[in-house]
Amino acid sequence: MTYLTAIQNRYTTKAYDPSRRIPQAKIDELIEALRLSPSSVNSQPWHFVIASDDAGKARIAKAAQGTFGYNASKIMDASHVIVFAAATDMTAAHLERILEQEDGDGRFRIEGAKEGQRKGRQSFVDLHRYEQKDLQHWMEKQVYLALGTVMLGAATLGIDTTPMEGFDFRLLDAELGLRERGYTSVVLLSLGYHAEKDFNVRLPKSRLPRSDVMTFI
Repeated sequence: MTYLTAIQNRYTTKAYDPSRRIPQAKIDELIEALRLSPSSVNSQPWHFVIASDDAGKARIAKAAQGTFGYNASKIMDASHVIVFAAATDMTAAHLERILEQEDGDGRFRIEGAKEGQRKGRQSFVDLHRYEQKDLQHWMEKQVYLALGTVMLGAATLGIDTTPMEGFDFRLLDAELGLRERGYTSVVLLSLGYHAEKDFNVRLPKSRLPRSDVMTFI
């Protein structure tokens, strides 16, 4: 499947076939793609919780009650569900962990490169923490880069997905113990295969024309 074909065929799944499971080899590909997702200055301010069985999905579905009850079946009937969580702070320990990982992976090949990376990344963090005062928002934007990465990857593998912001993040944070670990849930992604009753699969994709959304200069 080509990149463009995957984009053309991708849609937001409204109902999943609970009898169909994503093969483990494909899940492994998506998990690795998720790990390799890009982020601003390689900050990686995220954590992902992946549910692959009914017990795990049920814990996530606790956050889809009341106002958000319409998403419960999309969680329980899907093959897998991923919780995308953002860090609640960009700590010095996290920044040092990234730097040492980069060093171990051989990214600093000239003298001074490691220290330059440390200072450069810290300047971005300080910019968002002290000047623009949008550090949490900036970190959450990185999480959405990861979301887009895995959604496109799933499309190329013929896997259906549903991104969901409709859930009680406070309840889910408590259920998964995210706050104690320095994270908060931002968005969910169900993955699997659509059910025959999914009306959305039969509807044509609709987007505004290029002339409305693009300017070429």
